[in-house]
Amino acid sequence: MSFNFKIPISKIKDFLRFSNKIEKSLIIATFFSFLILFLRSTSVFAVTAADCLNKDVNNLSQGDQDWCLQVGFSQLIAPIQSANEKNKQNLYALQNQLNSISQKISLYATQLKKTQSDINQREEDMAYTREIFDQKVRDQYTFLRLYDPIAPFLFADSASQAFQEISLRQRAADADRASIGQYVQDLAKLNSDQDSLQKSENSLSAIQKTVSEKATFLAGEIAKADAYLATLSSKQQSFIAAKLASLGLSRSAYNLAGGCSSDINPFKSPGFSPAIGFFTFGVPNRVGMDQYGAWGRAKAGQSYDQILRAYYNFDSYQDYSGITIRVNDGNGINAGSVFWTGSLEDYVKRIYEVPDSWTDNDLAALKAQAIAARSYVLAATNNGANSVCANQYCQVFKTSPKGGNWESAVNATSGKVMVQGGSPIKAWFSATHGGYEYTSSDIGWSATSWTKRLVDASGSVNSFSDLMNNAYDKSSPVFYCDWGGRASYNGTAWLKPDEVADIANVTLLAERDGSTKPHLYQVDQTNPEGTDTWDASTVKSKLAALGGTPIDSATSVSVNVDFSTGRTTSVVINGQTINANDFKDYFNLRAPGNIQIVGPLFNVEQR
Repeated sequence: MSFNFKIPISKIKDFLRFSNKIEKSLIIATFFSFLILFLRSTSVFAVTAADCLNKDVNNLSQGDQDWCLQVGFSQLIAPIQSANEKNKQNLYALQNQLNSISQKISLYATQLKKTQSDINQREEDMAYTREIFDQKVRDQYTFLRLYDPIAPFLFADSASQAFQEISLRQRAADADRASIGQYVQDLAKLNSDQDSLQKSENSLSAIQKTVSEKATFLAGEIAKADAYLATLSSKQQSFIAAKLASLGLSRSAYNLAGGCSSDINPFKSPGFSPAIGFFTFGVPNRVGMDQYGAWGRAKAGQSYDQILRAYYNFDSYQDYSGITIRVNDGNGINAGSVFWTGSLEDYVKRIYEVPDSWTDNDLAALKAQAIAARSYVLAATNNGANSVCANQYCQVFKTSPKGGNWESAVNATSGKVMVQGGSPIKAWFSATHGGYEYTSSDIGWSATSWTKRLVDASGSVNSFSDLMNNAYDKSSPVFYCDWGGRASYNGTAWLKPDEVADIANVTLLAERDGSTKPHLYQVDQTNPEGTDTWDASTVKSKLAALGGTPIDSATSVSVNVDFSTGRTTSVVINGQTINANDFKDYFNLRAPGNIQIVGPLFNVEQR
């Protein structure tokens, strides 16, 4: 309930009639009370705009808080209006300032709520006090009009009794006058506070709108700048692709090539200490069936149908026996020359994608792979109209039948294909996904309805420890690996603290000034853009000149991770937080040898 208290004119007139009889001390006290209220409402407060931002809200007087909301924050925001919108450095500084202002405004909003609550309570109290006030004014008015100072002497038994009665009546009258005066002061103060609160709330609303608009605008400008500054050029992407190819990563579980460079249990020493390594969970591409995950599910008792439905969306199985498949010697669909032709079943019997030893739960993993292989080749070749390649760019094929348990699984699922909307699905798969599956659009491919986003684990995953214990593909030899290496350091991918600091500085520099990107390749290779590659010292000086804080040696390195999606979100080095995607890109561009981070989920190890 809300009350709007204004002093009634009739009450004021009544009060003025008897005020000339109130003692001078009360008049003086009342005058000074109103004088204080007036000075408070018109004074110039001691706080500055900076104090509004830097001082604790609870340590500011109510008047100073009002000034901050009505004047101070406007002074803080004003310089932002004329900022250079194209200057990346200023954009980040302004964004940080706006964030600070927003936090302070939240504190002021909380304080205003407390003030509003206090005023509401005072209004309720005043509602009850008003009745008493009215009665006291009537009693005081009656007393002043009818009081006969001779009466006590006429009706008292003695002079002392008469003086005692006069004294008691005077005290009661004085108390009533004091109550009336206090009520008037309280009412005036309440009206003043209500007006101040309304002004502060209006100012707060306007400031919040302004800050929100500026923050939204700056966020958009920063996003545009980030998109340009941090994105790798086409030449840089080609350089990294060649570097990645040198790792010999195998996408097939049948014969995993490449592998972990720096064993951590037991530790494989690079010959220096401390040593820092970046370890990736799984290998590309993380879409569709995780082959080691399928085996893990089979060992957990799942059937081939449960396995396939975990990794794909599809309607049902259909029999596609009788279709002819042609295999080419190139690296894609209709690439190179056709060198083998045969039936769909004969083709699947010659697929070498998973080990023949995966026999758990009635060959469930092998059966799932056989059905996925049929579905993929039919979707990829338009039911045999085109030829398919024989390597991991499509799926691994050899002219000799594989035989053994694999052939048993093929025969047990003869002709069976996953279909959606009446057509075979393109059932992608690869060796090890590191506990997570993505949709095709998640990795930049065309969106598909049959791929799924999935935490591929038997239990909850809220930490690296959970992932290593619960992921279905945890038994893969490349489940958790660092990749690449240098012969001079025992073939490991461990890095020195100053090398990690250099990669961090390169990332920070690229984020601040996109024109520096051609100079940020690894220093132990020829620059593919025909310009000079800046060494660590030059990168630090360039970064410092742009207002950054260069890192001399990585003494503290950690990562932040979103375990719900399986992505590292940021890398924190010596207290500086760096976007994980940017760090990974420039790590792969700058790291020596062919050392790489090969996926979106990675961790840091230090020895």
